[in-house]
Amino acid sequence: MTSEWFATCPKGLEGLLAAELQALGAEDARETIAGVHFNGPQAIGYRACLWSRLANRVLRPLAGFDVEDADQLYTQLRTFDWSRVCSARNSIAIDFSGTNRSIRNTQFGAQRCKDAIVDWFKDNGGLRPTVDRRNPDVRINVRLTRGKIAVALDYSGASLHQRGYRQKQGAAPLKENLAAAILLRADWPGAAARGGALIDPMCGSGTLLLEGAMMAADIAPGLGRKRFGFEKLPEHNDTQWRAIVADARGRAERGRQAQLPEIRGYDADPKVIRRAEENVAQLGMEKVVRVAVKPLAELKKPTHTPLPYGLLVCNPPYGERLGEKKSLTYLYSQLGQVMTTEFADWDAAIFTSDLELGRAIGLRSHKRYALYNGALEAHLLLFTLKNNNYRETAPAPVSDAPAPAAAAAPELSEGAAMFSNRIRKNKRRLKNWLKREQVQCYRLYDADMPEYAVAVDIYGDHAHVAEYQAPKGIDPQSADKRLAEVTQALPDALDMPADKIVFKQRQRQRGTSQYEKQGEAGEFLTVQEGQARLLVNLRDYLDTGLFLDHRPLRLRIAAEARDKDFLNLYCYTGTATVHAALGGASSTTSVDMSKTYLAWLQRNLANNGLGESTHRVEQSDCAVWLAACQRQYDLILLDPPSFSNSKRMEGTFDVQRDHVALVDAAMAVLRPGGTLYFSNNLRGFKLDPALAEKFSCEDISAKTLDPDFQRNQKIHRCWMIRH
Repeated sequence: MTSEWFATCPKGLEGLLAAELQALGAEDARETIAGVHFNGPQAIGYRACLWSRLANRVLRPLAGFDVEDADQLYTQLRTFDWSRVCSARNSIAIDFSGTNRSIRNTQFGAQRCKDAIVDWFKDNGGLRPTVDRRNPDVRINVRLTRGKIAVALDYSGASLHQRGYRQKQGAAPLKENLAAAILLRADWPGAAARGGALIDPMCGSGTLLLEGAMMAADIAPGLGRKRFGFEKLPEHNDTQWRAIVADARGRAERGRQAQLPEIRGYDADPKVIRRAEENVAQLGMEKVVRVAVKPLAELKKPTHTPLPYGLLVCNPPYGERLGEKKSLTYLYSQLGQVMTTEFADWDAAIFTSDLELGRAIGLRSHKRYALYNGALEAHLLLFTLKNNNYRETAPAPVSDAPAPAAAAAPELSEGAAMFSNRIRKNKRRLKNWLKREQVQCYRLYDADMPEYAVAVDIYGDHAHVAEYQAPKGIDPQSADKRLAEVTQALPDALDMPADKIVFKQRQRQRGTSQYEKQGEAGEFLTVQEGQARLLVNLRDYLDTGLFLDHRPLRLRIAAEARDKDFLNLYCYTGTATVHAALGGASSTTSVDMSKTYLAWLQRNLANNGLGESTHRVEQSDCAVWLAACQRQYDLILLDPPSFSNSKRMEGTFDVQRDHVALVDAAMAVLRPGGTLYFSNNLRGFKLDPALAEKFSCEDISAKTLDPDFQRNQKIHRCWMIRH
């Protein structure tokens, strides 16, 4: 006997669901908002419950009528023969949706429906069914729309997106039927049939991978569910249902034994990878789906077997999971680079709610679908990666103000020529070291000639020139003349366009003035240091976001961080944190009072494909934070300012006066066998002998200076301190 049916689904999936139901044998499929009407025998209802990868619920309509208020709703339901649906021995639940002027909330509507059904049973035998909202024998669906009530039997029971394999999930989980829709839109079944692989670089609890595995292995998505809503209905045909399930089990068994595609997932968070492993085991797909802890920055295409073609699918964060949107821009940019460098001949599907973030990927999408993740409108972007030239959209090239006007003479003045010769000499001296160590950011000149009191730092293909404040007694006009000579000499001496050279006056700073903006907001420039992609800002602040003299210490931390918990105190823009994370640290914690620089740190993490799930960021006075700290660390960097009178802290901080208490507090959270690196840049600083009596303190200052700072060995002092 043919019946009418209605399958609900998330908005945006109606067309896919209609095609799926027709493939299962449904007749006269008609799309509507968030659902599909169709016709067919009871068997089609069973198959839809078992095989639909997209539906939320499968409903069999029972009745429909007009209602104006709650009393009329009660009266109409009271006239229906409820023995056709259940007996008084069954438990029931009412799912009610919709409101009007009289029925103002769904709980009240459900209550009136329940009253009508229970009263009908009282009138027809005296016994009444019980109500079980969580696990009823019979679930009744009642929808109120535009003054009309539609009553239906819920054949599914719990929502069909709950397959039964996902025991635990990470933050912001993707529902299983939405994950299936993403894969179907990206034609994963076709790619799998052609021998393609499936990789998710930010897999979370593995939903996309497991849905992909079930499609490839021809496993019915409902095969792992414990029960369905129709099993206690009087109309249930158990013989027919068992035959449908037996056929599905046979198909799954054959699918598991077939040659299945390579399916792999990665995530930076060990906790969600453990959940993914549990979900994979629950589905029994351990031999097919493999997951591992790996940040996006380290993602490479597997090489154990040729993988010439496949689908890279990803649901990257687009909410609060990774912090501010500016940080996520760099994460999406990193994703775009990985897509083109590692998976150049593949296809890709990226699901995001923010099209601006999608554009930060820097690749052309050939198709875009509007989907809904719950109430959140989102977009599925499909990419063909072959010959899809990457264009870096985040960060954009730094936009610098014009350099101070150069001298008008076509030839260099005597002073400019002298300065130019020193720059060229320093370039020759550092050339072999720069090439051998692959250094992109370094100090080229640091007031080598006292009359030309500037520091010239190279950041990739840009230069940053900081003028030191002239001593008292120096004629300002003479200082201006020498700066003009520097400006005139540098483009030719550096072989660099003048618009890539940023000039800045550097003065002695107190308190937090080094953190204050020096001008209008500019843009960030990405530079490379070791494995790390670090963001510098050459214009907006007195400092650029990267202290060049600490390069050897950062690289030392990167080499020592594997499988360790790293703490970065007075973390600034978090460059050492990034190095530790890329070096394989189990976790990092970064503490600073500046919200601006912690946001910069978040961008640095995202720019390297590193999430914040294992990389904590804490805004606090480090001394206060240490006093309350309850955990311990294997590796600590303590690099306080020389002096601070920040409004965010009580009193003042003086590194010479206060360093003993600060080091003691840091050592209190250092695990036995761990290492604390204590550094500061106060000229004339002396380590208190009391520390050497309590701890092993080795002065490693000379070992933490590279050739570009050999002329200025007092730039910082550094100790390695252990218990």
